[in-house]
Amino acid sequence: MALLRSTVARLLGRGVQQRGPEQQPPLVGFVVHGAGGVHPASAHIRVTGRMSALAASGAARVAQVDPVRWADGSDTAHLDAILVQRDAFPLGSLDAAFARASAEGTRIVAEVDDDFFTAEARARLARAEYDPERLASVDRLVRAAAAVVVSTEPLRAVLAAQGIDAVVVPNGVQPGLWAHDPVVPAAAGPRRVLYMGSATHGGDLDLLRDVFDGLVDDDGRPVRLEVVGVTQDDGDAWYDRLELPEGASHYPQFVAFLRDHADRWSAGVAPLTDDRFNDAKSDLKFLEYSMLGLPFVGSDRPSYAGVAAHGGLLAGDRVDDWRAALRTAFHDPDARVRRAQAYVRAERVVASGRDEPGERAWRAALGLA
Repeated sequence: MALLRSTVARLLGRGVQQRGPEQQPPLVGFVVHGAGGVHPASAHIRVTGRMSALAASGAARVAQVDPVRWADGSDTAHLDAILVQRDAFPLGSLDAAFARASAEGTRIVAEVDDDFFTAEARARLARAEYDPERLASVDRLVRAAAAVVVSTEPLRAVLAAQGIDAVVVPNGVQPGLWAHDPVVPAAAGPRRVLYMGSATHGGDLDLLRDVFDGLVDDDGRPVRLEVVGVTQDDGDAWYDRLELPEGASHYPQFVAFLRDHADRWSAGVAPLTDDRFNDAKSDLKFLEYSMLGLPFVGSDRPSYAGVAAHGGLLAGDRVDDWRAALRTAFHDPDARVRRAQAYVRAERVVASGRDEPGERAWRAALGLA
């Protein structure tokens, strides 16, 4: 209990600490992988950034919760709501957690940003990193939660087909992490293009093999793809790999690493194969590449519907489509990036005090509206 109170006090800041006991705002817990501020990228993007903004607004107190201790009652704090991301609540503790929530009036909210439900999506996740128990945890949580938050409309439709209601809260970025002007890449040597992603994107990478085979820009400079993450299989590699330093798996440090190397690249790419798992994904890479200062080129899939209106470039699966889009991205990138960044800063930022539909939907899911 003392640890929880200490965490809350640290997150809340001086203004909320000065409230009297009778004025205390609701206490919202969150369950994500990681601890001590070090979490997977999805947790930073979808949960901890929003929780920090919520605490800064004074509308709620927030604290990370140990799921096992809260489920078995070792942590005695009463929570008004608890948001759980993906599979962060162990399957073996979920029944006890739902029983306690029912007894104490705690609202359990599930947060998912990928398709964990269709057969083809579950098979893809199992190949990448999810064992059966992790997948079962997500399924059990989402089907029993008081509210479910997802990242895209196609993902909401996937859940609706399963008989599950959900609200859409689009991904946003924390501007303080990025805040980068359009980059000016080196004028000499090969022109490099960045592709970053998690281990679930190995199949998407293959879309680009023929695109970069012998590719040159309009001035005859060779164009090379440089990969950060995406796959661990570099056998017969036709791309270059930029290795992450120790500690850069922590999202803020990962972003700092990208910013330090941003002038290596002339564009950022986001290929997606034609499958239902990808169709439920968000346009996060458009947001990140844009805030990194790079023009965006992505697959013409539902995930990136609408980005062309904000400076992004879309390509079909044909090699000529990708090459044409990349060459377009190399021309006048400054104007294209500034247009994208203006959109992101105006509509896709996570920060205290913003009043927009996604933020209102998120607070309503937590029972705060």
